[in-house]
Amino acid sequence: MTATARTTRSLNLEILALAVPAFATLVAEPLLILVDTTIVGHLGTAQLAGLTLASNVIGFLVGLSIFLAYGTTATVARRLGAGDRRGALAGGLDGMVLGLLIGLVLCVGLLIGAPAILQLYGSGPGATGYATTYLRLVSLGLPAQLVSLASTGVLRGLQDTRTPLYVAIAVNLVNIALNLTLVYGVGLGIAGAAIGTAVSQWAGAAVLSATVLRGAARRGVRFQPHLGGVLAAARSGGWLVLRAATLQLAITVTTFSASGMGEVTLAGHQVAYSLWQTMVYALDAFAIAAQALIGLSLGSGDVPATRRITRRVLLWGVGFGVVVGTLMVLLRPVLGGLFSPDPRVHATLMVTLVVLAAIIPVGGVTFVLDGVLIGAGDARYLSLVGVLVTAIYTPLALVVRATDAGLAWLWAAYGIWIAARAVTLWIRARGTAWMVVGQ
Repeated sequence: MTATARTTRSLNLEILALAVPAFATLVAEPLLILVDTTIVGHLGTAQLAGLTLASNVIGFLVGLSIFLAYGTTATVARRLGAGDRRGALAGGLDGMVLGLLIGLVLCVGLLIGAPAILQLYGSGPGATGYATTYLRLVSLGLPAQLVSLASTGVLRGLQDTRTPLYVAIAVNLVNIALNLTLVYGVGLGIAGAAIGTAVSQWAGAAVLSATVLRGAARRGVRFQPHLGGVLAAARSGGWLVLRAATLQLAITVTTFSASGMGEVTLAGHQVAYSLWQTMVYALDAFAIAAQALIGLSLGSGDVPATRRITRRVLLWGVGFGVVVGTLMVLLRPVLGGLFSPDPRVHATLMVTLVVLAAIIPVGGVTFVLDGVLIGAGDARYLSLVGVLVTAIYTPLALVVRATDAGLAWLWAAYGIWIAARAVTLWIRARGTAWMVVGQ
């Protein structure tokens, strides 16, 4: 059934059938960081500040590599819509090999260069020392993370978001158990949190990659990586890498600005950022549904369906953002104490979380339309717009750092960046240039 023949109710159910399981998969990484934040936060403010720096580096690198999931989802969905399931699986396997290779290179780079990278933030020696320990150990899980991204992209493109859901739940349960044991039971401190996270990531990657390989074998697609296919996957992700770079640069500039306003501000920023990332990935669940459905509809040549899917997913994203933002305002007196015993951090968060709550519904527009255009393969527009709005945002964030205006003003500046992206994506989505049909 095409989307033009669907009722509103059936389209809503299709969106939720993809988005609800995708939510757990998308929040797997921020939940791993959220668990680490909660556990490490009770070790001390310096440890929490160190985790902020290390998490930002990991987040930047994983964010750059998100094309392994997003690009693969769009490619597999388009080929599936055109009736080429074997071609879809073959392309997905090449993406998984590319993920492993990139992960190994990044892991070696961080083991060697972690101290030099972290010195660039200009934070104190205490936070930098803890960050170095955490970053080196958690980098051992990077190859697994990137294989998981590519494997998840294959499954999403095949309209299966349930399998990654089950894996995400298992990974987070293992992570909680390992971190509590290693941090407090064994007494390894922040190093224990990093080891537990890395081990959990390898367990998840093993299950996801095995699932894709079994599915490929059933279709007669053998796992024989070809250099040409791997290089093609890398080339097709080029614009998505640039897009991701602008996103990661924006949050890196934000973290850099927070680091210049003291350890308390930096610790508060880690809590705000952890909550923001969790909400972003929740919104991205609807974007993932859009990627899969848009890729499928354009692959089959159904333009009216594409337009209808876009409108419906957008309504879901904005509505979810309003609900979550309201809850964040109501719960902010509790949230500070959950992550840190320091009353100075609590005071910083009381105003900052109100600003964060106001940004979330706008983020609903931004991230859902991101997913729509990625599903359509319109990565070039996304990248160029990302460069433009990030160039505008960067000096705003640096002014906040220079004037020591505080965390709430820093997040308000970040909100301008989110709003600028929402406007530019809305303008693009209203047109037709992005709706290219076929494979």
